[in-house]
Amino acid sequence: MTTKNHQKVVLVGDGAVGSSYAYSMMNQGIAEEFVIVDVIKERTEGDALDLEDAQVFTAPKKVYSGDYSDAKDADVVVITAGAPQKPGETRLDLVNKNLKILSSIVKPIVDSGFDGIFVVAANPVDILTYATWKFSGFPKEKVIGSGTSLDTARLRVALAKKIDVDPRDVNAYIMGEHGDSEFAAFDEASVAGKPLKTIAKEKGISDDDLAKIEDDTRNKAYEIINRKGATFYGVATCLMRITRAILRDENAVLPIGAALNGEYGLNDIFIGTPAIVNASGLAGVVELPLSAKEKDLMAKSAETLKKVTADGLANLNK
Repeated sequence: MTTKNHQKVVLVGDGAVGSSYAYSMMNQGIAEEFVIVDVIKERTEGDALDLEDAQVFTAPKKVYSGDYSDAKDADVVVITAGAPQKPGETRLDLVNKNLKILSSIVKPIVDSGFDGIFVVAANPVDILTYATWKFSGFPKEKVIGSGTSLDTARLRVALAKKIDVDPRDVNAYIMGEHGDSEFAAFDEASVAGKPLKTIAKEKGISDDDLAKIEDDTRNKAYEIINRKGATFYGVATCLMRITRAILRDENAVLPIGAALNGEYGLNDIFIGTPAIVNASGLAGVVELPLSAKEKDLMAKSAETLKKVTADGLANLNK
């Protein structure tokens, strides 16, 4: 029997990111039913057996290995499946491999009768989020990318270390592509309502220092991949946070890969921006008042994404 307060999440892709996300969901006690789907069935069975042991100390949860048909009554489907980024490879290099994988996932999920929210984290995430929207035929609001949530977390951590405050009190966003054309919206950033630029001046932090923080944020994934082969704890926690905002109908403002309808002068694209997330998915985009320079960076980032998306989808249909 399913009751109203019973929430169900299906995870597709049980690699490093997926299993870390499942662990994060167990620890936070979010959702009462959690299904793990992957081409390596045995691994999903092992993970389910391992994860269920955690519920004694967190919250009861039915966690099991399943398949696409289990999505029929799910509230959220999270897609982390795809070829991982190798050292020296950009997120955009992955596009053709992962579009192929994605197309084989989305169709059976939609065919199951799934009517919830898609959350996409496989890379290149902005392009795969757009493709999920196209493949599914869902309204844009019901497809969300992890977007720049991880990059924004990295930026907030770096700024917090520099100015010596709790990262949760730093209001700053990375915008644009989750990748090499992203940028930090420093002009709009603040701590407790005080502009970051003012705080920087008081603390003797130069524009060059801020540019270095932005650059380090952009390259942190490569730093982690070079040392341990993959990044997963950070992004898994971002996915947990997005899922929680959906399941608990929070109206949370999060930096996600959101569908734009004219915001920043952009259309027909999913790209990193602060947005409101609730039970309906994307409830609205919070359009930051970008400076002329930042607007230009946003447009350039969008141009990169649109070109790779168009090429990728054209290759897929050959």
